[in-house]
Amino acid sequence: MAERLLSIGIDIGTSTTQMILSIITFENMASSFTVPRVVITDKEVIYKSDIIITPIDAQNRIDSLKIQEFIVREYKKADIHKEDIQTGAVIITGESARKENAKNVADALSGFVGDFVVATAGPDLESIIAGKGSGAYSYSLEHHNLVANLDIGGGTTNIVVFRDGDILDTGCFDIGGRQIKVDEEGKVSYIAPKVKKMIDSEGLSLKEGDAPNLNEIYAVIDIFIQVLSNAIGQGKKSKYYDLLITNKGLSLDNYDKITHISFSGGVADCIKNNLSPYQYGDIGPIFGKRLKASSLYQDNDVIKTAETIRATVVGAGSHTMDISGSTIAYDKDAIPLKNLPVVSFSIAEANDQEKLPALIKEKILWHNSDDPQNCALSFVGYQNPTYQNIMNLGDAIYEGSQFLREEGFPIVVVVENDMAKSLGHYLKAKLKEENYLICIDRVIAENGDYIDIGEPIANGEVLPVVVKTLVFS
Repeated sequence: MAERLLSIGIDIGTSTTQMILSIITFENMASSFTVPRVVITDKEVIYKSDIIITPIDAQNRIDSLKIQEFIVREYKKADIHKEDIQTGAVIITGESARKENAKNVADALSGFVGDFVVATAGPDLESIIAGKGSGAYSYSLEHHNLVANLDIGGGTTNIVVFRDGDILDTGCFDIGGRQIKVDEEGKVSYIAPKVKKMIDSEGLSLKEGDAPNLNEIYAVIDIFIQVLSNAIGQGKKSKYYDLLITNKGLSLDNYDKITHISFSGGVADCIKNNLSPYQYGDIGPIFGKRLKASSLYQDNDVIKTAETIRATVVGAGSHTMDISGSTIAYDKDAIPLKNLPVVSFSIAEANDQEKLPALIKEKILWHNSDDPQNCALSFVGYQNPTYQNIMNLGDAIYEGSQFLREEGFPIVVVVENDMAKSLGHYLKAKLKEENYLICIDRVIAENGDYIDIGEPIANGEVLPVVVKTLVFS
């Protein structure tokens, strides 16, 4: 029998803050004689909030009080109460995620809007969330091809590459519509530090306090577009490519040439709308128009996106409940665990024993750009594993989880197939008394999900697991 939940999504970005309300429908798809498999069967957006400029206080911090006021106002418009909301996600993205109080704001909002996923999304995670929200993930899965999504926001452009539904790579650049701001008097009010270096190097006269010269704005945007073309392996490399990298570019040698691309974010929204040049107090509308006329847009197969400016906020959280059964291994003192971000590994990635430890280390760092936090490592596993399979996977997990072990976190492993007890025993022997261990199976968790593991039930034989999935459709 299908059940329904009211879900909220809030995105606090560099430029804008917005909220969305959805009805999530889920049901148990398993037969009467098997372990429950609760899956999302439908998602209906029932309310889209106004989009506001992200409020920043005099100390250049996110103003959580004004965001709370915005949420209360939108609750009234939607005719809902906090108590009505059963699930959801608050995501802090872009340059807002770098604000010194971002984590405090996330924590404050978690208590204010309900008990569900709150994440300060670093560049890698934001790329994944936006790529799924735009529809690029679904497109790659349905068409079995390689797709790159470029989410061009206010402060950054987040890039993710999908192939057949797998996440291959992420990258981020300090390129966005609010790298240059224009005030109500038509004067340049802000130029980002990296853009100032470009302006000086190019001998342009653009500076704060002056009226913007449109040709010089074009010159800056053209550099942005050239760097984004370089980012997906196209065009002559710009001398500003390395300057504009936020954390890392794409590892283009690891996969085929990118020809299918999609665009999301505020600048992408400007592509399809006829706006005045500085309508939002920045260069976003000009950027969007210039992008549409560029070779990056014209010479590639640009797929239609499901969402542009709302690509991230559409990731309203939802819960899927799983039960991890008798083939598990865990230290009771490590339970319960709540809001653990998941990093998952495809079958091909898990079978590459030489590269897997480094890949585990890399994906753990997706969630550790600032304060250290634990992650759950998710694998498909083997239906009939040999002892060699167990050893290989266990060794890779042990080596790859070095950061987590050194931080003293419990090592949490989630496996789809029934092999958690044997894998857990092998890992526990390697861990000795260094770290607690939780190794569970019959659970499917993907990149971008969050997981809760509750107190054991049924005489300790079963662990209740909630996988909180960021829903994109």
